[in-house]
Amino acid sequence: MNTRPHLNWIGGEWLAGATTTTNINPSNLDDIIGEYALADAAQMETAIDAARTAQRSWAATGLEKRYQVLRAIGDELMARSNELGRELSREEGKPLAEGVGEVYRSGQFFTYYAAEVLRQMGETADSVRPGIEIEIRREPVGVVGVISPWNFPMATAAWKIAPALAFGNAVVWKPAELVPHSAWALCEIISRQADLPPGTFNLVNGKGTVAGQALIESKHVHAITFTGSLEVGQKVLAATAMNMVRCQLELGSKNALVVMDDADLETAVQAAIAGSYSGSGQKCTASSRLIVHEDIHDRFVEALTRRLSTMNVGPSLDETTQIGPVASADARSRIEAHIAGAEQAGATRLCGGERVQAASEGYFLSPALLTDTDNHMTINREEVFGPVACVIKARDFEHALALTNDTDYGLTAGIITESLSYAHRFKREAEAGCVMINLATAGTDYHVPFGGRKASSFGTREQGQYAREFYTEVKTTYVNAR
Repeated sequence: MNTRPHLNWIGGEWLAGATTTTNINPSNLDDIIGEYALADAAQMETAIDAARTAQRSWAATGLEKRYQVLRAIGDELMARSNELGRELSREEGKPLAEGVGEVYRSGQFFTYYAAEVLRQMGETADSVRPGIEIEIRREPVGVVGVISPWNFPMATAAWKIAPALAFGNAVVWKPAELVPHSAWALCEIISRQADLPPGTFNLVNGKGTVAGQALIESKHVHAITFTGSLEVGQKVLAATAMNMVRCQLELGSKNALVVMDDADLETAVQAAIAGSYSGSGQKCTASSRLIVHEDIHDRFVEALTRRLSTMNVGPSLDETTQIGPVASADARSRIEAHIAGAEQAGATRLCGGERVQAASEGYFLSPALLTDTDNHMTINREEVFGPVACVIKARDFEHALALTNDTDYGLTAGIITESLSYAHRFKREAEAGCVMINLATAGTDYHVPFGGRKASSFGTREQGQYAREFYTEVKTTYVNAR
């Protein structure tokens, strides 16, 4: 166990919390990663006050310095991705290669937004009135509250923190208390940036019902960006609405991968594995519904079942592991209850969903595949967030498209087909924010917009240049030039 205290970073100082939490490796319950500070509501208010004080100074900092700060953070993350990725996998449970990749991608977010610092251009216009000129520019929104999830403990935070800082805002970050070390490691890098005024960036680890509640209810925060469950997101929206605080939500999903009768079988199986089971299915972009044309159904199911039976489930730091543990004992029990409920409703479990005995004690589940399901079953309506996929048989393309859109969510959707006609119609008619053609539903780029429709998202898009819509205010200035 690491006995070094892991503190919160508030106002440019490392501070102990009101209490602490013990961080345990979900792959090895005997491996205690460390103790981490948990802030109370008063400490959250201290962080918000520090951010308010620092924000004007940071916004006035020259573009070159702001560029250098973000670039230095990104470069260090990428250079240390092997080291930090190992610790991320140890803490969160995803396979080592995924942990390393997440840290590297986090660095790319910072270097991308470092460049965006230098691409901030205003606009000019002529007035309809003679002799009057118009300037249109973007200014920082102010203090941004960032609430990030446990499944991508560094990458999701990075794609929120980096643009917030790039556009001149101050940040108060409340990460998921389940994964405090990844947050602490990112904060430790940010804290060493001498050109970042104290209080511009604050790490406030704490319980959502205490520190998180204080953040979303504050009248001194100007924007809240949240990624998490629909239920919590609705509470965030209600709380921010009371104070008319700008709100951005990335919430649940029930993504579909359609496999048409003309699909390349290997492409379809690989897309299902990558989309449904990577990261133990604990991704908002996971394809938990596999909508398969009846003419290819049996061949697809047989091939996928065969591939799943060979996948190695085990500790995250074992380089042979393909599927790591789920996040916690509660998560495992919830996933098992979803599977049992589906079987009671008439689904057939072809494989998986069983607890796995590995070299160490952890929250391991074998990848589950269920057939004989329909779109009205609870398991196909609610987010399972585990290594589980359900097959739904479709009669034709029209039926498959209707099933895809028959959900309360709309984050990602994919189709595997050789038909240009099907692909063209699907990308236009699928009710999702991100559409994949002959690709897994999980896997997006950092330089283009990300977000969904319906109950999957609220507010403006994240990532790429679209992020500026959330992190800036538009100001229009009229100048009498006569």
